[in-house]
Parts: sequence; C-alpha cells; structure tokens
Amino acid sequence: MRAQRTNSREKILAAAAEVARESGPGSLSLEAVASRAGVSKGGLLYNFPTKAKLMQGLVEGYLREFEQALDSARANDKDENPLAVYIRLSANDCEEKQPSASWIFSAIAEDPDFMTPIKTFKQQLFERLKGETPDLKSLLVCYLAIEGLRSMNLFDADVLSKDERELLVSSLLEIAK
Repeated sequence: MRAQRTNSREKILAAAAEVARESGPGSLSLEAVASRAGVSKGGLLYNFPTKAKLMQGLVEGYLREFEQALDSARANDKDENPLAVYIRLSANDCEEKQPSASWIFSAIAEDPDFMTPIKTFKQQLFERLKGETPDLKSLLVCYLAIEGLRSMNLFDADVLSKDERELLVSSLLEIAK
C-alpha cells in the first residue's frame, strides 16, 4: 500500500509540473492536476490537502533536482571548485524563463509554512558551501549575487542584458577561484 501512495504522489507531482509548465503555477487547478494524473480529486487531496501543499511539493521536487544536479556536477568534475559549480548551475537555471511569482504569494497566503522547505534548503546549501569554500568573503559575494539573479528572474525584474549577465557570471567565477 505504501508503494502505491508514493507512486500516486509522484504521478500527481509530475502532472502538476506539466500543468504548471503549460498554464503557469498561478493558474494551476486541482481538477486539472487530478485529471492529468488520472486520480480522483479526493485522491489528490489525500496526498496534498491544499493547493499550497501541492505547490510546496513541486518546490521541494525542484530543490531535490537542483541538489542532485549539484552533486552530479561535483562528482563529474572533482577538480572544479564547489562554489564555481554552484555558480554555473545557478546561472544556467536563471537563463530559463520563470513563470510569474504571483503563485508564490498565493501559496504563502494559503499556507505560511510554504516557505519553510525553501528556507531550509537555502540554509543547508549555504552551510554546505561555507564548509567547502575557504574564503567566506568570496562565498558571500557569489552566493548573494546568484540569489539576486534568481530573485530578478523569479519576479520578472531582470534589468541586466545577456552580456551583463555573462559578465557577472564570469566575474563570479573569477572570485570563486
């Protein structure tokens, strides 16, 4: 029974990710997700009691994928500085167009705990990088610059040109050496 629950939970999350990509997370409806996943709305609500919990599951999945990509990149190039790996992955991630951040505000309004996994992930990632980066000043500059890029991307407030973003990333990679 437990494997079936996990499987339906994963099916629901995959369906929610597809629906969110197609129509944007803010337009995500539980009915559309249940239909796409091939489960009843009750089955969806059993796994995710609120839309905010479903969105939180999507965010947690994204964070897991980012961490796996970070681990994989580190394993493939053991000589590259861990901070540089983080910068490259994050910069590539920021190149992808993100949907409007309005869905985040909706999720927070519905469930203030929505941000907890994001805060936890960012704290753990920062602590991990701090343990792997000998120069705290370089880490602080690079980490905050990347988080600034992420925020601009998320809130569709990117004021940098492609050339300026590339200059920023190459400068951060120099600082990370």
